[in-house]
Amino acid sequence: MLAFILVFLLITDLPRLINRKNPVEEIQRDSVVYQKPLWQAMSMDALVHEKDPELIKYGKELIANTSLYLGPKGKVRSISNGMNCQNCHLDAGTRPWGNNYGAVLSTYPKFRGRSGTIENIQKRINDCFERSLNGKGLDSNSREMLAMKSYIEFVGQFVPKDSIPAGSGIWKLKNLKRAADPIKGQVAYEQKCVTCHGQNGEGVMNADGTAYTYPPLWGVHSYNVGAGLYRLSRFAGYIKANMPYGATYDKPQLTDEESWDIAAYVNSRPRPHKDLSKDWPKRSAKPADHPFGPYDDGFSEQQHKFGPFKPIEDFKKAKNKK
Repeated sequence: MLAFILVFLLITDLPRLINRKNPVEEIQRDSVVYQKPLWQAMSMDALVHEKDPELIKYGKELIANTSLYLGPKGKVRSISNGMNCQNCHLDAGTRPWGNNYGAVLSTYPKFRGRSGTIENIQKRINDCFERSLNGKGLDSNSREMLAMKSYIEFVGQFVPKDSIPAGSGIWKLKNLKRAADPIKGQVAYEQKCVTCHGQNGEGVMNADGTAYTYPPLWGVHSYNVGAGLYRLSRFAGYIKANMPYGATYDKPQLTDEESWDIAAYVNSRPRPHKDLSKDWPKRSAKPADHPFGPYDDGFSEQQHKFGPFKPIEDFKKAKNKK
């Protein structure tokens, strides 16, 4: 029995488990304080201990190569726009501050203000299909849904319930004192982003036309206006920690201002519409950067889309104290 336990610990990355017990180190970089050690996904080597390892492998494959199975030319069905989940959730949802799945298992089911309901992981997955992939949701009992859910739960093992580990989700940038500027963003985009995403944001399709090697950032095949990255703060933080290709949270290639401005430029371009009339049923709960009214704070839709956001946030804080 002791030998089995030792083998299990080695397979599942003993250094990471040890680091979880070490004091958390806070590190200042630019405008952000972050913590170490960062969350690390469960190693796929640990699948030998899972009840259905093939289902988890299939889940990872679906996230990495969504379009091959569920895109316009999908092997299983055609329900999405040709992008892969991995285009937004980098390294199949395991990269630090790459919109990863580190806090999914630990925090779901949970109440989400956008829907005004308690949501489970299946609902969260289908939100991505309907918004970021501009498609249709999966049947909650389908093998594909069960596989993706199993993989997300697998990589988030050992994160304590109701906790959010360092490095999970998306990098949070400090607000600009000005509005993000799409014109400045276009200049930066043309200098830093065109090689992969194209002059017209069209992305690069693979040779057999089944998926995008580099995803489209606007246009009919991109994410729609209901996607999480259509919120400027989310997209700017994502860009800062991951873009252009080769950038990481600790070796960024863009300034904070460039990240905000590129996000503003990309999100100002045409993209698919989605009916959001049922989003944010409690109007006062809308985030400062939710780009569609009506609002209850007196600020314009333009400011909610591009900022500056601090005056809106300050107003909300003051109102909540009353």
